[in-house]
Amino acid sequence: MDFETFFTERLDQLHVENRYRVFADLERRCGRFPRAYDHRVDGEVTVWCSNDYLGMGQHPAVLNAMVDAVRMLGAGSGGTRNISGNTFLHVLLEQELADLHGRETALVFTSGYVANEAVLSTLAQTTPGMIVVSDAQNHASMIAGIRNSRAEKRIFRHNDPHDLASVLRSLPADRPKLVCFESVYSMDGDIAPIADICDVADAFGAMTYLDEVHAVGLYGRRGAGIAERDGVADRLTVVQGTLAKAFGVMGGYIAGSAALVDYVRSHAPGFIFTTSLAPVLVAGALVAVRHLKRSPAERIRHQERVATVKRRLVEAGLPLMASQSHIVPVLIGDAARCKSISDELLQRHRIYVQPINYPTVPRGTERLRLTPTPQHSDDDIDALVAALRSVWKRHREGLAAAA
Repeated sequence: MDFETFFTERLDQLHVENRYRVFADLERRCGRFPRAYDHRVDGEVTVWCSNDYLGMGQHPAVLNAMVDAVRMLGAGSGGTRNISGNTFLHVLLEQELADLHGRETALVFTSGYVANEAVLSTLAQTTPGMIVVSDAQNHASMIAGIRNSRAEKRIFRHNDPHDLASVLRSLPADRPKLVCFESVYSMDGDIAPIADICDVADAFGAMTYLDEVHAVGLYGRRGAGIAERDGVADRLTVVQGTLAKAFGVMGGYIAGSAALVDYVRSHAPGFIFTTSLAPVLVAGALVAVRHLKRSPAERIRHQERVATVKRRLVEAGLPLMASQSHIVPVLIGDAARCKSISDELLQRHRIYVQPINYPTVPRGTERLRLTPTPQHSDDDIDALVAALRSVWKRHREGLAAAA
């Protein structure tokens, strides 16, 4: 086999389908979030698609903690958690995360993806007879963990407790079951009916695994996520979250009972054999978690900015997709057009928002995914709406002329 030809042909096909991934070449401007210098246009742009939802990646307290940590502890961790890579900061962070979610303990991973892949594959593979029941729109990291476990799996319709009940009812009563779902789905912005799903899982004696990656820091009295907001945090077997979005740094984690977390710690290859998070990252995450547990100001401002952007887009007649959360998707519906609109926003208006195409979303639902932050001003919103309206109008006129 000519491997180079194979690789080249597959990459050429991605280009033809307008699915080839082009990375932004950004320098975030510390203290000026959501501004960044973009080398593609040799100038400053306003970022409208960051997962640093609250701007905590540039919060002074976070930065100061990271500077102090790197001077005191050095750059890297020096090993895996069980071979010299465990610091007092890792322990403190896990205590804070356990407290955040009202659980006995927590375990930190190098990313949210790694947490999902490692924990789900371990639980499903090492629990005799386990059947995993997964929401149809679960994240790729959850799918990878379930697939890598080689455990038997079933899919239930997205956010549909009745279909979940039907699936569980069809399974042998004596087999252990694990129901996996997310709280906020990152592309459509819809929110799971957590209480209803827990009701069904409890009725069939199933464990529950909730991915709160796009909700931690943003919802609930202390930022523990949708489960806290809805008053059902105590009903879940495992809660998984990230330190890389609302908390603004890097890393992932799970929180649960002492026995379950220790079981994962002792059995998950993705944890055992991976170099631990650098202390500098742990220090920043620790301060971010502590701050957002105490301060609701960022969450209040964030929700107001999200509501304002949604209202303004509707008033402008733009194709806003319905969303229950802070995710603001604008439907384009075609991969080439989505990339073209994204490029024009960048080149003409210095607005950066990444096109979202297949396989991240189904074909025909290509979109721009906007993520307002507390730092986006009224002027930023005015500029975004004006630019989107101008670009959208031009593309619609072009389509009409071509027809």
